[in-house]
Amino acid sequence: MRVRCKLCSKYFLTKRAYFVFNKANGYHSFCSKNCHYKFKRTGKIISCSNTKCSNTFYRPGSCTSLFNYCSRSCAARVNNQKYPKWPTRYCNRCQKINKRGGSLYCSVNCSKLSRFKYSEEEIIQSIREYYEKENRIPPKRDLTQTSHRAINIFGSWNNAITKAGLIPNRSHDNKMYKRTMGMASDGHKCDSASEIIIDDWLTRNDIPHNRNQKYPNSNHKSDWSVQDGKIFIEYFGLAKDSPRYDRSIKYKKGICRKFGIKLIDIYPADLYPMTSLDSKLSALKK
Repeated sequence: MRVRCKLCSKYFLTKRAYFVFNKANGYHSFCSKNCHYKFKRTGKIISCSNTKCSNTFYRPGSCTSLFNYCSRSCAARVNNQKYPKWPTRYCNRCQKINKRGGSLYCSVNCSKLSRFKYSEEEIIQSIREYYEKENRIPPKRDLTQTSHRAINIFGSWNNAITKAGLIPNRSHDNKMYKRTMGMASDGHKCDSASEIIIDDWLTRNDIPHNRNQKYPNSNHKSDWSVQDGKIFIEYFGLAKDSPRYDRSIKYKKGICRKFGIKLIDIYPADLYPMTSLDSKLSALKK
Protein backbone atom coordinates (compact mmCIF):
# COMPACT_ATOMS: atom_id res chain seq x y z
CA MET A 1 0.00 0.00 0.00
CA ARG A 2 1.05 3.66 -0.55
CA VAL A 3 1.99 5.55 2.66
CA ARG A 4 3.22 9.13 3.21
CA CYS A 5 6.60 9.65 4.95
CA LYS A 6 6.24 11.54 8.22
CA LEU A 7 9.34 13.68 7.56
CA CYS A 8 9.61 14.41 3.84
CA SER A 9 5.89 13.78 2.97
CA LYS A 10 6.83 11.57 0.04
CA TYR A 11 4.67 8.57 -0.83
CA PHE A 12 6.28 5.16 -0.75
CA LEU A 13 5.15 1.54 -0.93
CA THR A 14 5.15 -0.63 2.18
CA LYS A 15 3.41 -3.75 3.44
CA ARG A 16 0.00 -3.29 4.99
CA ALA A 17 1.07 -5.29 8.04
CA TYR A 18 3.87 -2.75 8.77
CA PHE A 19 1.50 0.19 8.45
CA VAL A 20 -1.12 -1.42 10.72
CA PHE A 21 1.52 -2.27 13.33
CA ASN A 22 2.93 1.28 13.36
CA LYS A 23 -0.50 2.85 13.63
CA ALA A 24 -1.58 0.54 16.43
CA ASN A 25 1.54 1.32 18.49
CA GLY A 26 1.69 5.04 17.75
CA TYR A 27 4.72 4.80 15.49
CA HIS A 28 5.31 6.84 12.34
CA SER A 29 6.20 5.54 8.91
CA PHE A 30 9.30 6.69 7.06
CA CYS A 31 10.46 6.18 3.52
CA SER A 32 14.12 5.53 4.49
CA LYS A 33 16.46 5.09 7.44
CA ASN A 34 17.86 8.53 6.77
CA CYS A 35 14.43 10.16 7.27
CA HIS A 36 13.90 8.08 10.40
CA TYR A 37 17.25 9.25 11.80
CA LYS A 38 16.66 12.94 10.99
CA PHE A 39 13.20 12.83 12.59
CA LYS A 40 14.71 11.66 15.89
CA ARG A 41 17.33 14.44 15.95
CA THR A 42 15.52 16.98 18.11
CA GLY A 43 18.68 18.90 19.07
CA LYS A 44 20.51 21.58 17.12
CA ILE A 45 23.87 22.46 15.59
CA ILE A 46 25.75 24.86 17.85
CA SER A 47 29.18 26.51 17.85
CA CYS A 48 31.90 25.80 20.40
CA SER A 49 31.97 28.34 23.27
CA ASN A 50 35.77 28.51 23.01
CA THR A 51 36.37 31.70 21.01
CA LYS A 52 39.59 30.28 19.57
CA CYS A 53 37.78 27.21 18.20
CA SER A 54 35.59 27.36 15.08
CA ASN A 55 34.09 23.86 15.31
CA THR A 56 30.35 23.24 15.15
CA PHE A 57 28.67 20.15 16.51
CA TYR A 58 25.27 18.60 17.15
CA ARG A 59 23.87 18.37 20.65
CA PRO A 60 20.43 17.14 21.84
CA GLY A 61 18.15 19.84 23.19
CA SER A 62 18.18 18.42 26.70
CA CYS A 63 22.01 18.55 26.83
CA THR A 64 22.58 22.18 25.95
CA SER A 65 23.69 24.72 28.55
CA LEU A 66 24.97 28.28 28.79
CA PHE A 67 28.46 27.19 27.63
CA ASN A 68 28.89 24.32 25.17
CA TYR A 69 32.24 22.91 24.09
CA CYS A 70 33.09 20.55 21.26
CA SER A 71 35.67 18.62 23.35
CA ARG A 72 37.12 18.35 26.83
CA SER A 73 40.33 20.05 25.75
CA CYS A 74 38.39 23.16 24.66
CA ALA A 75 36.55 23.22 27.98
CA ALA A 76 39.85 22.82 29.87
CA ARG A 77 41.53 25.67 28.00
CA VAL A 78 38.72 28.09 28.87
CA ASN A 79 38.14 26.95 32.45
CA ASN A 80 41.86 26.84 33.32
CA GLN A 81 42.17 30.48 32.31
CA LYS A 82 39.09 31.49 34.30
CA TYR A 83 39.85 29.38 37.36
CA PRO A 84 43.60 28.58 37.60
CA LYS A 85 44.14 25.74 40.08
CA TRP A 86 47.92 25.88 40.58
CA PRO A 87 50.49 28.61 39.88
CA THR A 88 53.41 27.61 37.66
CA ARG A 89 55.96 25.77 39.80
CA TYR A 90 59.60 25.03 38.99
CA CYS A 91 61.96 22.19 39.94
CA ASN A 92 64.22 23.02 42.89
CA ARG A 93 67.20 21.52 41.08
CA CYS A 94 67.03 22.10 37.30
CA GLN A 95 64.47 24.96 37.34
CA LYS A 96 62.29 23.30 34.69
CA ILE A 97 58.49 23.49 34.95
CA ASN A 98 57.38 21.01 37.61
CA LYS A 99 54.17 19.11 36.86
CA ARG A 100 54.47 16.50 39.63
CA GLY A 101 51.79 17.76 42.01
CA GLY A 102 53.22 18.52 45.45
CA SER A 103 56.75 17.29 44.69
CA LEU A 104 59.65 19.76 44.80
CA TYR A 105 61.36 18.13 41.79
CA CYS A 106 60.26 17.59 38.20
CA SER A 107 61.39 13.94 38.08
CA VAL A 108 62.62 11.06 40.21
CA ASN A 109 66.12 11.54 38.75
CA CYS A 110 66.23 15.17 39.92
CA SER A 111 65.04 14.06 43.35
CA LYS A 112 67.88 11.52 43.64
CA LEU A 113 70.58 13.86 42.37
CA SER A 114 69.52 16.59 44.78
CA ARG A 115 70.79 14.45 47.68
CA PHE A 116 74.39 14.86 46.52
CA LYS A 117 75.59 18.28 47.64
CA TYR A 118 79.20 18.10 46.36
CA SER A 119 80.37 20.87 44.04
CA GLU A 120 82.71 20.47 41.07
CA GLU A 121 85.71 21.72 43.06
CA GLU A 122 84.98 19.38 46.00
CA ILE A 123 84.79 16.34 43.69
CA ILE A 124 88.11 17.17 42.01
CA GLN A 125 89.72 17.74 45.40
CA SER A 126 88.49 14.36 46.75
CA ILE A 127 89.93 12.57 43.68
CA ARG A 128 93.32 14.25 44.13
CA GLU A 129 93.41 13.49 47.86
CA TYR A 130 92.66 9.80 47.17
CA TYR A 131 95.44 9.66 44.56
CA GLU A 132 97.97 11.24 46.94
CA LYS A 133 97.02 8.86 49.76
CA GLU A 134 96.76 5.56 47.83
CA ASN A 135 99.12 6.39 44.93
CA ARG A 136 96.64 5.05 42.36
CA ILE A 137 93.69 6.25 40.31
CA PRO A 138 90.49 5.98 42.38
CA PRO A 139 87.86 3.61 40.98
CA LYS A 140 84.26 4.78 41.10
CA ARG A 141 83.27 2.22 43.73
CA ASP A 142 85.85 3.64 46.20
CA LEU A 143 84.26 7.11 46.16
CA THR A 144 80.57 6.25 46.06
CA GLN A 145 79.54 9.44 47.85
CA THR A 146 80.90 11.68 45.09
CA SER A 147 80.83 9.42 42.00
CA HIS A 148 77.09 9.83 41.29
CA ARG A 149 77.34 13.60 41.41
CA ALA A 150 80.57 13.51 39.34
CA ILE A 151 78.86 11.56 36.54
CA ASN A 152 76.02 14.07 36.55
CA ILE A 153 78.38 17.07 36.32
CA PHE A 154 81.16 15.74 34.06
CA GLY A 155 79.25 13.15 32.03
CA SER A 156 81.33 10.16 33.21
CA TRP A 157 83.69 9.14 36.01
CA ASN A 158 86.67 9.09 33.65
CA ASN A 159 85.89 12.67 32.61
CA ALA A 160 86.09 13.64 36.28
CA ILE A 161 89.45 11.84 36.59
CA THR A 162 90.75 13.73 33.55
CA LYS A 163 89.44 17.03 34.96
CA ALA A 164 91.47 16.36 38.10
CA GLY A 165 94.61 16.15 35.97
CA LEU A 166 95.00 12.35 36.11
CA ILE A 167 94.95 9.62 33.46
CA PRO A 168 92.01 7.15 33.70
CA ASN A 169 92.74 3.42 34.01
CA ARG A 170 90.70 2.65 30.86
CA SER A 171 88.21 4.41 28.62
CA HIS A 172 84.62 4.75 29.78
CA ASP A 173 83.29 2.81 26.76
CA ASN A 174 85.54 -0.23 27.25
CA LYS A 175 84.26 -3.28 29.08
CA MET A 176 86.24 -4.77 31.94
CA TYR A 177 87.74 -7.49 29.75
CA LYS A 178 89.28 -4.88 27.41
CA ARG A 179 92.06 -4.11 29.88
CA THR A 180 94.87 -1.59 29.75
CA MET A 181 98.27 -3.01 30.65
CA GLY A 182 99.94 -1.44 33.69
CA MET A 183 103.26 -1.71 35.49
CA ALA A 184 103.56 -2.70 39.15
CA SER A 185 106.21 -1.16 41.41
CA ASP A 186 108.55 -4.17 40.94
CA GLY A 187 108.35 -3.98 37.14
CA HIS A 188 105.81 -6.76 36.61
CA LYS A 189 103.32 -6.14 33.81
CA CYS A 190 99.72 -6.44 35.01
CA ASP A 191 96.45 -6.66 33.11
CA SER A 192 94.48 -4.20 35.26
CA ALA A 193 94.69 -1.72 38.11
CA SER A 194 93.34 -4.40 40.46
CA GLU A 195 96.24 -6.73 39.65
CA ILE A 196 98.68 -3.87 40.29
CA ILE A 197 97.23 -3.50 43.80
CA ILE A 198 97.81 -7.20 44.55
CA ASP A 199 101.31 -7.24 43.02
CA ASP A 200 102.33 -4.16 45.01
CA TRP A 201 101.03 -5.77 48.21
CA LEU A 202 103.26 -8.80 47.63
CA THR A 203 106.24 -6.51 47.00
CA ARG A 204 105.64 -4.41 50.14
CA ASN A 205 105.48 -7.53 52.29
CA ASP A 206 108.71 -8.96 50.81
CA ILE A 207 107.01 -12.04 49.35
CA PRO A 208 108.90 -13.38 46.30
CA HIS A 209 106.46 -13.98 43.45
CA ASN A 210 106.44 -14.77 39.76
CA ARG A 211 103.98 -13.79 37.07
CA ASN A 212 102.20 -16.09 34.57
CA GLN A 213 103.21 -19.48 35.98
CA LYS A 214 101.85 -22.31 33.79
CA TYR A 215 99.36 -24.81 35.19
CA PRO A 216 100.51 -28.45 34.92
CA ASN A 217 99.47 -30.12 31.65
CA SER A 218 97.62 -27.00 30.53
CA ASN A 219 98.07 -23.83 28.56
CA HIS A 220 96.43 -21.80 31.33
CA LYS A 221 98.63 -19.47 33.38
CA SER A 222 98.25 -18.26 36.94
CA ASP A 223 98.47 -14.57 37.80
CA TRP A 224 101.14 -15.20 40.46
CA SER A 225 103.01 -18.13 41.91
CA VAL A 226 104.88 -18.16 45.24
CA GLN A 227 107.02 -20.65 47.18
CA ASP A 228 108.45 -22.22 44.01
CA GLY A 229 105.06 -22.90 42.44
CA LYS A 230 103.49 -24.57 45.47
CA ILE A 231 100.94 -21.77 45.82
CA PHE A 232 99.07 -20.03 43.00
CA ILE A 233 97.33 -16.67 43.40
CA GLU A 234 94.52 -15.77 41.00
CA TYR A 235 92.51 -12.57 40.69
CA PHE A 236 89.09 -13.58 39.31
CA GLY A 237 87.92 -10.10 38.38
CA LEU A 238 85.25 -11.31 35.95
CA ALA A 239 83.66 -13.99 38.12
CA LYS A 240 79.94 -14.36 37.33
CA ASP A 241 80.39 -12.03 34.37
CA SER A 242 80.31 -14.73 31.68
CA PRO A 243 79.77 -18.52 31.63
CA ARG A 244 83.04 -19.01 29.74
CA TYR A 245 85.05 -17.23 32.43
CA ASP A 246 83.32 -19.21 35.19
CA ARG A 247 84.18 -22.48 33.41
CA SER A 248 87.81 -21.36 33.32
CA ILE A 249 87.76 -20.75 37.09
CA LYS A 250 86.32 -24.22 37.70
CA TYR A 251 88.92 -25.78 35.41
CA LYS A 252 91.83 -24.08 37.20
CA LYS A 253 90.55 -25.14 40.61
CA GLY A 254 90.27 -28.73 39.37
CA ILE A 255 93.90 -28.75 38.21
CA CYS A 256 95.06 -27.41 41.57
CA ARG A 257 93.19 -30.15 43.45
CA LYS A 258 94.59 -32.81 41.13
CA PHE A 259 98.26 -31.76 41.51
CA GLY A 260 98.12 -30.64 45.16
CA ILE A 261 98.62 -26.95 44.45
CA LYS A 262 97.19 -24.49 46.95
CA LEU A 263 95.10 -21.86 45.19
CA ILE A 264 94.34 -18.47 46.75
CA ASP A 265 91.48 -16.87 44.84
CA ILE A 266 90.88 -13.14 45.10
CA TYR A 267 87.70 -11.38 43.94
CA PRO A 268 86.74 -7.70 43.51
CA ALA A 269 84.96 -7.77 46.88
CA ASP A 270 88.38 -8.40 48.47
CA LEU A 271 89.72 -5.12 47.03
CA TYR A 272 86.78 -2.73 46.94
CA PRO A 273 85.69 -0.57 48.62
CA MET A 274 88.24 -1.58 51.29
CA THR A 275 91.08 -3.99 50.66
CA SER A 276 91.24 -7.19 52.74
CA LEU A 277 94.49 -8.53 51.34
CA ASP A 278 96.13 -8.54 54.82
CA SER A 279 93.72 -11.25 55.95
CA LYS A 280 93.38 -12.98 52.57
CA LEU A 281 97.14 -13.44 52.09
CA SER A 282 98.20 -13.57 55.75
CA ALA A 283 99.47 -17.16 55.40
CA LEU A 284 102.19 -16.00 52.99
CA LYS A 285 103.86 -13.83 55.61
CA LYS A 286 104.88 -16.82 57.75
